[in-house]
Amino acid sequence: MGVDALPRRRALRAVTATTVLVVDDERAVRVALDVNLSKAGYIVSLADTAERALDTLRTQSVDLVLTDLMMPGMGGMELLAQIHEHWPQTQVVMMTGHGTVERAVEAMRMGAHDFVIKPVGKIELLAILERALREQSLHRQVDRLQAAADERFGFENLVGTTPAMQSVYDQISAVAQSDAYVLLTGPTGTGKELISHALHHQSQRKHGPFVQVNCGALPSGLLESELFGHERGAFTGAVRQHKGKFEQADGGTLMLDEIGEMPLDTQVKLLRILESGQFQRVGGTGTIQVDVRVVAATNRDLRTEVREKRFREDLFYRLNVFHIALPSLVERLDDIPLLVDHFIHKYAKRHTKNVQQASSKAISKLRRHSWPGNIRELEHTVERAVIMAQSITLDDFEIPEPFQETSEGKTTMSVGEGMNIADTLRAHEREMVIAALQAEGGVQARAAKRLGVSRANLNYRIQKLGIVVKEIVYD
Repeated sequence: MGVDALPRRRALRAVTATTVLVVDDERAVRVALDVNLSKAGYIVSLADTAERALDTLRTQSVDLVLTDLMMPGMGGMELLAQIHEHWPQTQVVMMTGHGTVERAVEAMRMGAHDFVIKPVGKIELLAILERALREQSLHRQVDRLQAAADERFGFENLVGTTPAMQSVYDQISAVAQSDAYVLLTGPTGTGKELISHALHHQSQRKHGPFVQVNCGALPSGLLESELFGHERGAFTGAVRQHKGKFEQADGGTLMLDEIGEMPLDTQVKLLRILESGQFQRVGGTGTIQVDVRVVAATNRDLRTEVREKRFREDLFYRLNVFHIALPSLVERLDDIPLLVDHFIHKYAKRHTKNVQQASSKAISKLRRHSWPGNIRELEHTVERAVIMAQSITLDDFEIPEPFQETSEGKTTMSVGEGMNIADTLRAHEREMVIAALQAEGGVQARAAKRLGVSRANLNYRIQKLGIVVKEIVYD
């Protein structure tokens, strides 16, 4: 018989529901292992040859194979190779005699989890099986997380069919598989972070880390520590060694968001690592080598920044190997219905609301808006509408001040007599900042997020515009 005619015992720990396939040509070994593993709560299947073990694997789900190394016909090594090829998630533990330990070690190099020496000790065997199954569980968890990341950030998750977006898709497809540095430019809120994720998950580095750092959120000294790490005692408060973003991203992708905000002295050090792949931690003397693909993003015109001596020309050309310019939402108005539908389903699920669609009247209103905050503003507008919705169809969207528009599609903001374009833009910017601060109760971190800028950038604007937060929030 291929499988011993022993009654299958009910697992004592049914919640585990773990199936172990025992493969051994000696009946006494199979019977003993069947008894011990069943008592421990495993569901046990038995096979007296490797060929019959493969038949079992083809017809039922098996979590772990416990197989003898030396058997007539197909041996344990060949069985291991077959399992590794066709059922890579199934763990394999080898059983071997004292004279074949070297071959068991070779089996581990081929993918076996571990080996036990006959006669098999019960306690030792159960410990090895538990470790093997724990490792298998971790592998499956990683696979689930990877699948979730692919679903969230994969190429197919990008929404839009307009020619402007088709051009972006074509460029992503062209560059993703290479290791070329990519520079993403475009107005705030156009989806640069999502594109960065898509580039990573379409690349050969998809199983490596994706690490992101906001270059405008930290002052120069802290930014260097964040990028390159520091040694213990490098500065006050450095109580332990810290690995920077470049080390964390080794073998994967590093997104340098708001690269245009990076201080000039940090730009010099960044250029050095981009050229050589080598750097030193702050306060360190050892040279560290990393393999990192860099995607940089900015809403600034870096060519202008170079001319104004605020951005290094050599760094600009090093980053600008492959440039993808993201369109503003007004350049892709025909994508609004698709985007709205995408955000409705996203936030209806998150907020457990029975909202399914937006009316044609509501879509028309959205198409007339100028969307200075681009997709991010649209997303927040849809989320608010979903939260407030009382029916399955959204008939209206409340567009918050100071972006409210008239039915003709013109902004309600007026231009004062004698006010030039610089004054107009400054006044508009001031209104936007004040509105965001008031909406967030003066909390600058949340106001910055609402505006789609870094906290450091918002603080700069507050000072430039002469805004006193306490006065505009509490008056």
